[in-house]
Amino acid sequence: MRIPFIVPGPEGRDFDVVGLGQNSVDYVAVTAGYPGPNSKHRLQQFVCLPGGQVATAVVVCARLGWRVRYIGSFGDDAAGHLSRQSLMAENVDISTARTVAGAPNRAAVILVDAHTAERTVLWHRDSALRMDDVPRAAAVSGRMLLVDCEDIAAATIAATFARRAAIPTIVDIDDVQPGTDALLHQIDAIICAETFPSALTGHADLGRALAALERDYRAPLVCVTLGAEGSLARCRGREIRTRSFAIDCVDSTGAGDVFRGGFMSGCLRWPEGEIEIVLEYANAAGALGCRAVGARGGLPTAGDIDGLLEARSL
Repeated sequence: MRIPFIVPGPEGRDFDVVGLGQNSVDYVAVTAGYPGPNSKHRLQQFVCLPGGQVATAVVVCARLGWRVRYIGSFGDDAAGHLSRQSLMAENVDISTARTVAGAPNRAAVILVDAHTAERTVLWHRDSALRMDDVPRAAAVSGRMLLVDCEDIAAATIAATFARRAAIPTIVDIDDVQPGTDALLHQIDAIICAETFPSALTGHADLGRALAALERDYRAPLVCVTLGAEGSLARCRGREIRTRSFAIDCVDSTGAGDVFRGGFMSGCLRWPEGEIEIVLEYANAAGALGCRAVGARGGLPTAGDIDGLLEARSL
């Protein structure tokens, strides 16, 4: 089945991917097991690393050779400097991002269970970092647009601009909040967390919930990431289940973000290709991203992904 939307060519476009949304500095604490209340545990590892949903996804695209722009808000503290520099080091354009005077950058404490590689995220974001608007020229400067729901009003405005300009829109969405309905009506590829479809539609069965999302929002593609179970998508009335890849998983932080970066990269690489191939490419990218601690610690190269796909085909 072909990719269910048209990916514009590079002619006249300054960027391949524009991402609007979250950047973060993550304090990752690795423990031998998840701590119980009133307990003390020795940390196996404690590191400060750049992360954030959209920021990580666009870095994936940059690593895979695409021209990338990031739109978002940085704090003016040391964490904000780290986050900003981490994107610049990956050749991500941040000329339309802003630094908010007097505000700390978004930050998260991430607890990683070394036995299971599962993580728990505790986050904080100063209200001064909120974006309520976005320039149209920035939103339509790429061939694809990725938004999250950190600033849902700005995300909806950007997605509306992109949709009107025939630019495919992708959303990273975890939970239901005011404004969700308006945003999803502007999205071509809804890529969500496992619990989201049921939370929004009220259908406990995941397949039925995805069908309702596809119908209600007329979305060309609806997809849920399932960790070790791969992904489940719905496109043109048909379910597509994509297997996961066997990887020595160290930390699952950012796996969904890497999946989205892989998905956009796959669409750009094969703009008239099969959606099944793009989804497999995205699953391979997401799996490889779990090889090291932190959202960006194990980011794959194009060769890494191709090698994993070739190994499966043997």
